[in-house]
Amino acid sequence: MVSALTVLFIGCWLAGQSKVSRELPAPGPSISVSPSGVIVLGAAITIRCQCQCEARRLFLYKDEIQIQELDAAGDGGEFTIPSARREDTGFYRCRSHSRSEPEPEPEPEPEPEPHDYLQIVVAELSYPKPNISLSPSGGVALGRNVTIRCECRCQRATFHMYKLGNPDVRLWAETAGVVAEFTIHNVSRRHTGSYSCQYGPKSDPSVWSHPSDPVELMVAGGADPTQPGTAPAPTHPGSASPGTGAQGRKSPSAPTETDYTWDNIVHLALGAGILLALALILAEAAHGWRRGRC
Repeated sequence: MVSALTVLFIGCWLAGQSKVSRELPAPGPSISVSPSGVIVLGAAITIRCQCQCEARRLFLYKDEIQIQELDAAGDGGEFTIPSARREDTGFYRCRSHSRSEPEPEPEPEPEPEPHDYLQIVVAELSYPKPNISLSPSGGVALGRNVTIRCECRCQRATFHMYKLGNPDVRLWAETAGVVAEFTIHNVSRRHTGSYSCQYGPKSDPSVWSHPSDPVELMVAGGADPTQPGTAPAPTHPGSASPGTGAQGRKSPSAPTETDYTWDNIVHLALGAGILLALALILAEAAHGWRRGRC
């Protein structure tokens, strides 16, 4: 009798764990923008929300106010601002929602992580372009660090560094001086490419500089490490903390998706352990039954 109750309990527990595993929430949508730099007045802006969102509806928020929505197609959807205005400057994020459920309520939600946001700046470009350089210059060996240095003839500026052709690499830093430094740690081949930067004086946030001349980051060495390098982080003595945006708020790094692999491994390991215990209990019960008949 005890063995039967134990088997029933274990079976119910395994069914519950399987249900929990199936009901893990889908990763939230990531967000990126094109073009990558400071947006020129009148230019077209494309904001892409990417997610595992079949049969879902996408909502675009600016400064926590819903401004657009559309039906997701495949791996996401695109929102377009045909002609950028200064009023389009702000922090953007995406949300997805099932079409069968009511639209999201306007009640306050838990504070999103910094990488859930995308900062967009729309401005007139009139200041001279900054100088940009790499340290060390030339090729960088795999796994080493490289610093992208942006310098301007200005004081108290906000710097924006980005990788050309890659809307996911967009970083901001505020400085009290004339230089901002963005360090890429543990360089991998995915960091290869052209980088540029711009600056906007804190005294006049509606006017920014022209983009710098691009600088090419070349990665040299043997096989790429198994673990790719981390995204670049702005580092400069006396500047704001890494990732601080032009409006004094945490700006987004490259969009990320939650990894549920570890949770699934834990569930599989627990299931295997329970199945092993179940097999031992059944074997003991069978042995006792045979011994009782002798």
